[in-house]
Amino acid sequence: MNLNWDNMKKLMLLITFTVLMLVGVQRLDVVLGAVGFLWNICWPFALGSAMAFVLNVPMTALEKRLFPKKDMPGHKLQGKLARPLSLVGALVLVCGVISLVIFVVVPELSATIATLGSTVEAFLPKAQVWLEDIFNNNPQITAWIESVELNWEKMIETGLAFFRSGAGNVLSSTVSVAKTIISAVTTFFIAFVFSCYILLQKEKLGSQAEKLLQAVLPSRQVEYILHVCALSHRTFSSFITGQCLEAVILGVMFFVSMSLLKFPYALLVGILVAFTALIPVFGAFIGCVVGAFLILMVNPMQAIGFIALFLVLQQVEGNLIYPHVVGNSVGLPSIWVLAAVTVGGSLMGIMGMLVFIPLASVVYALIREWVYRRLEQR
Repeated sequence: MNLNWDNMKKLMLLITFTVLMLVGVQRLDVVLGAVGFLWNICWPFALGSAMAFVLNVPMTALEKRLFPKKDMPGHKLQGKLARPLSLVGALVLVCGVISLVIFVVVPELSATIATLGSTVEAFLPKAQVWLEDIFNNNPQITAWIESVELNWEKMIETGLAFFRSGAGNVLSSTVSVAKTIISAVTTFFIAFVFSCYILLQKEKLGSQAEKLLQAVLPSRQVEYILHVCALSHRTFSSFITGQCLEAVILGVMFFVSMSLLKFPYALLVGILVAFTALIPVFGAFIGCVVGAFLILMVNPMQAIGFIALFLVLQQVEGNLIYPHVVGNSVGLPSIWVLAAVTVGGSLMGIMGMLVFIPLASVVYALIREWVYRRLEQR
């Protein structure tokens, strides 16, 4: 090897990297502690970046529709006000959706839970008679049903005793809980301010990042990184838009169909299904469980009908709406949408389900580009 300056520099970097790897393996606890410390510092800014990415979708849509001439000559004032007003409109829209949940779903759900005790107590004898009528030809099952006795008052007393026993622990940890709440509020405030700054200055920040990459990396690598970033931005934005649209469609379908079939809790179940449907593919089943339980307390036969209605609408949503609205919006075939949801849910839970579909779409698009380029070269 010719030991010129470039080769010596590479050799020194390789030796330094090897030494750092050996030290890191031997003192893994220190490395993990340092990583955790740095992550705690960076967490508000990471959260703010995620908030900015989500808010950028409605903000950009409002900016394009409300201020289409902001970049034209003679519209200087409109150009200055377009971004702040669009950001305020996006925040109002998000707060409106949250308010809908707070003022529509929460009161009705609270009233339902408040009356759930008496409803369950009145439902149990009816359910016992109903089960006896169904299994009247099976004396063993009938005898077991008749032997079941549920003392609702004793169950309530047991639950209250459980909460009383835990009250001491809660009171003893009041200071730590208060610190956690203050820390969470502070983190959210810093993240919110940081996200607003990113949204108001996103073009300037993007230009600065591009200049930094051009100063550090070769032009070909910079072009590829910018291509991947642009593809990721389009994919994630399209996924968020498609997922929200699919959730609204599914919620409206449940509300309309339940209202026509005279099911109780039509509005509550429709909104719950819409919000749980934001979890890809499997989220609507959470709303189904809650809705079936609430309807079961009123009418068991309607609960069975609701489950049948859910299965029908789920087939329509899974085979027609979701693959076309969300699958096409991210450019990912239906089979890979299902695979991405399954793998993401296994690795990271609900957050993995939300992230892995657009992530898989980006990987799918990059692999497809590489395959087509290789085929053209051959």
